[in-house]
Amino acid sequence: MSLTWRNRLMIGFLGLAAVLAPTWLLNGAPAAAEPQASVAHQLLIATPAMGDPRFEHTVILMVRHDGEGAFGIVINRPLGERSLSELMAVLGQKEPSADGTVRIVSGGPVQPELGFVIHSNDYRRPDTVDVGGQVAMTANREILLDIGSGKGPQKRLIAFGYAGWGPGQLDAELATGAWTSGPVDPALVFDEDRDKVWDTAYSRRGRDL
Repeated sequence: MSLTWRNRLMIGFLGLAAVLAPTWLLNGAPAAAEPQASVAHQLLIATPAMGDPRFEHTVILMVRHDGEGAFGIVINRPLGERSLSELMAVLGQKEPSADGTVRIVSGGPVQPELGFVIHSNDYRRPDTVDVGGQVAMTANREILLDIGSGKGPQKRLIAFGYAGWGPGQLDAELATGAWTSGPVDPALVFDEDRDKVWDTAYSRRGRDL
């Protein structure tokens, strides 16, 4: 049975084990050797040659890409928008009064019960992972509470699941032409119509902003 967004929220952000991505994602973990053409902190963009239907026309914010593998969050598979008051109610706040909404996306096919918040760099916690200086990722309950109370990041996406590759796997896919890469633009990550994200990102492939 598929998980509702409420169940995903409870599992993905409230479970102690669930909030942790693979150990090599943690800020304190030793970095492995970078591939010759790392796409870390870039947008990974599926090309028309992509043969995997799960990733057709996907755009992935790449959090890490090194000798141990790669990890990223798909940003253009929308699951809908939810009110912040509803979010707070799910988190157990007795009198939720938050205004506004938050966008929810499917972050990838791996462990869709895990939750991550992709957000602007105006917010940081000790476990926040920087993604190239303009965008960051945090995965814990506290960021959701801060968002609901108006203390969170100005821009944010909640993602469930991620895209992951073992050592050398993404490098091989890049070599076949299944993927290309482009710069991370916060306006594209947070503001662009999700139906237009791939077209815009693909048109900018290989460029510097």
